[in-house]
Amino acid sequence: MATPACIVWLRRDLRLEDQPAVAAAARQGAVVPVFIWAPDEEEPWPPGAASRWWLHQSLAHLQQELERHGSKLIIRRGPSLETLNRLIQETGARAVYWNRGYEPAVRRRDDEVNAALHAAGIETQNFKDALLFEPHEVLTRQGGPYRVFTPFYRACLAGDAPPSPKSAPRSLPAPQNWPESASLESLGLEPRIDWAGGLRAAWTPGAAGAKARLKRFLDQGLNDYPTGRDIPGEQGVSGLSPHLHFGEISPRQVWHAVRKRGEAQTGRGLSDAGQSYLRQIVWREFAYHLLVHFPLVTDQPLNADFARFPWLEDPDALRAWQRGRTGYPLVDAGMRELWSTGWMHNRARMIAASLLVKHLLIPWQAGARWFWDTLVDADLANNTLGWQWVAGCGADAAPYFRIFNPVTQGERFDGDGAYVRRWVPELSALENEWLQKPWEAPRLALDEAGIELGRDYPWPIIEHAAGRTRALEALAEMRGSAPETSRPSKRSKR
Repeated sequence: MATPACIVWLRRDLRLEDQPAVAAAARQGAVVPVFIWAPDEEEPWPPGAASRWWLHQSLAHLQQELERHGSKLIIRRGPSLETLNRLIQETGARAVYWNRGYEPAVRRRDDEVNAALHAAGIETQNFKDALLFEPHEVLTRQGGPYRVFTPFYRACLAGDAPPSPKSAPRSLPAPQNWPESASLESLGLEPRIDWAGGLRAAWTPGAAGAKARLKRFLDQGLNDYPTGRDIPGEQGVSGLSPHLHFGEISPRQVWHAVRKRGEAQTGRGLSDAGQSYLRQIVWREFAYHLLVHFPLVTDQPLNADFARFPWLEDPDALRAWQRGRTGYPLVDAGMRELWSTGWMHNRARMIAASLLVKHLLIPWQAGARWFWDTLVDADLANNTLGWQWVAGCGADAAPYFRIFNPVTQGERFDGDGAYVRRWVPELSALENEWLQKPWEAPRLALDEAGIELGRDYPWPIIEHAAGRTRALEALAEMRGSAPETSRPSKRSKR
């Protein structure tokens, strides 16, 4: 008598190695791997355009990996509960396994699916996969959530170490009859007008691409990570964020690979560079901790005082920022890197975000939405934490009055101009002395570089000193210590 099949409901866990739901199902018998496309169930944050491109590639690689294990990927369109019920009828499955999601809409959906299947007599199990530490596992002494990173980080390290990653099953038993599957192409994840050439050149989605990128980082980037992570013109970061987001590699795999490399190098354990990198992995955990405990932070400031902040609406300025035409070379380089590759270096992200919410007083939610649509690593928890951190209204946030100077930041972290010259080629012939502030360059230097400001490259959208003053006035108004007349209604666009 055939063993009843178990459906594995795949979402953002697109791999076979160290995959708890797949491993558990394989131990039970026949496995039916299923991906259900139901973006409406993730409203108001369905996957953006760059994420959809990545998802298509990742699913294609997973299909190939499953075939090598004697299995198939069944693709269907939602709604999820109706689709799972239909697949249960078609396959005779008596169990549905999946790995947990943490976004508010996903959690609500999963709870409804779990309750309905359980009521119908279907076994359900869900597993910890995307995180090292569940949000409910790391709490303050009072039993509440953390709002500051450092004590959260210490609490994580004080607990049990993440378990070692598990190998993929050698094979996945097939059901007696495979249900029909929609084609991957029918989901329409790739753009109709092909704008993804830069993404294809920059990335290799899929589990194999994730492992190759991790190895390259361990070999070439980890030792210099504490300083290299701040230099956007160098390959000083791992670039694993989209792979982690789509579950092509698990945080356990990353954690133990970094520790193993440190042990091999030092003979005693984690290196200082490895510790610096793993701290960023725990920062990712902190983002999910906040999202679960404070689900409204995706749209509302964690610091309720900022609900009164006098943000401005300026579609023209927002569009200039989105297009990398602010007149600040480091910011524009970052925004153009984002548009071309679907990713932006972390240092550039901070400076670009600061310019938007502080110099331009445009709401952080507008920046978060743009990043959500254009980043291949668009992750609701991390995107929200990053924007609220820069805007000064989130957990452990940088104070709002900390206003980055995009010129001095460029001079400090892109001193040789490699980053700006790559992404803002119209400035490439300008001497380093003027590269981060072309509006201060002598006429002769601009002429020799073939640059006419206002034609080849814009003037700054707002002067730094004026932007800083205006930001501080807006902060004072929020706090009730500035007169209404201090709030400007227009910004300088020299």
